[in-house]
Amino acid sequence: MNTQSQPVATHSRNIELMDTTLRDGEQTQGVAFTPMEKVSIAKALLQFLRVDRIEVASARVSEGEKEAVSQINQWAQQEGFADRVEVLGFVDHTRSVDWIKSTGGRVINLLAKGSEKHCREQLGKTLEQHAADVLQTIDYAHQQGLKINLYLEDWSNGYKDSRDYVYGLVQALQNSPISHFMLPDTLGVMAPDEVFNSLGDMCQRYPHLKFDFHPHNDYGLATANVMAAVRAGVSAVHCTINCLGERAGNASLAEVAVVLRDKMGLQVSIDETHLVRISEMVENFSGKRVAANAPIVGADVFTQTAGIHADGDQKGGLYKTKLGPERFSRTRSYALGKMSGKASLKKNLELLEVELSEDDQKKVLARIVSIGDSKQTITTDDLPFIIADVLESKNYQHIKLLDCSVNSGLDLQSTVSIRVEVKGEKHQATGAGNGGFDAFINAIGKVLKNYGYQLPTLADYEIRIPKGGHTNALTECVITWDCGNELRKTRGVHVNQVFASILAAIKLINIQLHESVAR
Repeated sequence: MNTQSQPVATHSRNIELMDTTLRDGEQTQGVAFTPMEKVSIAKALLQFLRVDRIEVASARVSEGEKEAVSQINQWAQQEGFADRVEVLGFVDHTRSVDWIKSTGGRVINLLAKGSEKHCREQLGKTLEQHAADVLQTIDYAHQQGLKINLYLEDWSNGYKDSRDYVYGLVQALQNSPISHFMLPDTLGVMAPDEVFNSLGDMCQRYPHLKFDFHPHNDYGLATANVMAAVRAGVSAVHCTINCLGERAGNASLAEVAVVLRDKMGLQVSIDETHLVRISEMVENFSGKRVAANAPIVGADVFTQTAGIHADGDQKGGLYKTKLGPERFSRTRSYALGKMSGKASLKKNLELLEVELSEDDQKKVLARIVSIGDSKQTITTDDLPFIIADVLESKNYQHIKLLDCSVNSGLDLQSTVSIRVEVKGEKHQATGAGNGGFDAFINAIGKVLKNYGYQLPTLADYEIRIPKGGHTNALTECVITWDCGNELRKTRGVHVNQVFASILAAIKLINIQLHESVAR
């Protein structure tokens, strides 16, 4: 190995990005895109995200695959993208080529054996025999007017175990009409220094050839390996949306595009403003969820949690970097929870265009921290519920709910066990009912009977979550009580809708007990 490989200058270089979400990405366990989904993703990748090339399928897989590839090629032809749609083909002389031609395809990515071990044990052939077969398929593809790229499957292990085999295969093929020699780390076994040295050797040994690098992420090194490959001199790298792909996946297109721009000063064609939208599209179609902390596209990566960060940003953008959300059509947010401070609350109030006095801010912040102790993530959308609940609350403590346990079953009555303090005296009670709230009403009724108090009947009961909220959103329960000569509303806010209704009931009891004392 040439350990003296020198980095290739990166200033102003353009690196092609080939997206293989629709081919290698579909080899993710449990992922199978429908033809409609494939067409939609292909259009988004080329038309909006502006990747340089896309690999959309493997030849001869199924009739559904053929339908999808045909539709993609028909659209690509109309839009001027025909030469940027590629299909993986095999060393089978005419069969893969004919399949690709029948779909209207223009480019074949021919899969050859880049490892002597694969060639010998899987094919049972010598280097010379395999090279002859590859050339036969290349000649036929060329006659049919296809552009040809060549994968050297398992090149990383092939180079490590038998470099002479790799050199011999490339030398046998280098004068054929191959546009890109594509070097995959098929099993994701390489580290950045190995990538740099081996690819540097290939680029220096064959300076007249174009090399692509195809990484896998088995060691979590895919993006770092892309950086090493670019330093070594490759002209293109392969990646997928959301890191889809065999086993641990390929390199994330979002990470690669941003790192090449920000850390290496390279030119890439990607329109970053569409990264998140297309990530969400692939997430929905694939059924593979993106981690909330995934770089660039994760739901939480532009959210500051610690109050000290919000304070620093408010005072001078101290926690902002070049990797800002605006470039990806996103916004920065400041999480609300037990680690929130005044600055976090103020940032969220600014978004809502709500002004609160210092005293009210303290009350709201105390409630946020209290809710945060239950590990609940509080969003800006939740905040109006909390504000309304806190600001309408009177500091009456005639009854305090000390503890409450609710048990429910599908075909069983719900049961509740409570501990409460009424006017300084502690009580315990249990109740059963048709649902958790009904069981609570029966339990609390037993306690309040000792004080000559009975809860009024319900006139209305409403449960809400914030617009666009998720299943873990805060719940607001607004109960309208029939108090005889008037209707009264109380609200409760909690992460659990049963407890939200219980808090609304406790609030009414406090109000009415206070009024009875005042009389």
